[in-house]
Amino acid sequence: MEEMLTACASVKKHARLQERRGSNVSLTLDMSSLGVVEPILTITTPREITLHFLRTSRCVLPKERLKEEAKDLKALEEQYSKIPPNYVNPEELEIQGHACKDRYKTILPNPETRVCLRRAESHNENSYINANYIRGFEGQEKVFIATQGPMMNTVNDFWEMVWQEDVPVIIMITKLKEGKEKCVHYWPDKEGTYGQYEVHVEDVTECAEYTVRELTIQLQDELRHVKHFLYSSWPDHQTPESAKPLLKLVTEVEGKTQEAQRRGPVVVHCSAGIGRTGCFIATSIGCQQLKTMGEVDVLGIVCRLRLDRGGMIQTSEQYQFLHHALALYASQLTEQEGQ
Repeated sequence: MEEMLTACASVKKHARLQERRGSNVSLTLDMSSLGVVEPILTITTPREITLHFLRTSRCVLPKERLKEEAKDLKALEEQYSKIPPNYVNPEELEIQGHACKDRYKTILPNPETRVCLRRAESHNENSYINANYIRGFEGQEKVFIATQGPMMNTVNDFWEMVWQEDVPVIIMITKLKEGKEKCVHYWPDKEGTYGQYEVHVEDVTECAEYTVRELTIQLQDELRHVKHFLYSSWPDHQTPESAKPLLKLVTEVEGKTQEAQRRGPVVVHCSAGIGRTGCFIATSIGCQQLKTMGEVDVLGIVCRLRLDRGGMIQTSEQYQFLHHALALYASQLTEQEGQ
């Protein structure tokens, strides 16, 4: 990425060039001997460059053009390669002991949007969970929570988060094992206790593409209903053979969320909580853009996702698949309009 330059408004007689953040060398230049000079240019930090790109990059596509754009895989790969991942440096997380709760040591929650377990804080326990609030359509706050697949020592934290955030729907897009463990079995076969919470499986529906479980979660005398979708046919770091099951899931989840009495965030997870998780959330937002405005900004969606959680949409193939899925949805909309 080319470094962006910003012009200084003026230079005083004894102006000094400030230390560049992230450098191990402090550079100070005394300007007093240079006399009258033109305003100098200052180089922004790599972090500022990243944030500027993610906040401002757009590529709005009318639904009529989307299908053609989705076919140009090379152009999409090039576009994807320019998006800063915005991964979190471990030094940014000043939370003691968080590493034992991270499934992958390099996949960490962005500090500005991370979920904090409030009950744990009040009991002097670790409030950390590897999860981020994610904005939805038109920037609506906390529409989703993107998180990693629960580990053995974070299952209770997961259900704590589900209760705290009043979650109506959980979407799991991974198998429990794909060569190695991707997620622990964090729900019961019939009933189970996780910390302070009792979870019961009330019903199971096996669909062709995914499994739907009707759960109840209880704390003392309060009982809540949660719907759990398990979409396990999407391979890690890859893409499905067809986008139709994903679009069907997005549509069903949207309907169930609207029907729910509670309007907390929808929890989405795979294993790391960035690849397949990012694809689902981006598809959901993109479908709403197409349905509401007749156009979609896939680049802008991915950039905003990475502001909320680093690394969302993990591969260029997933970025290409996202365009393909939205192009298919746009075609479905056109067919509906013609009927």
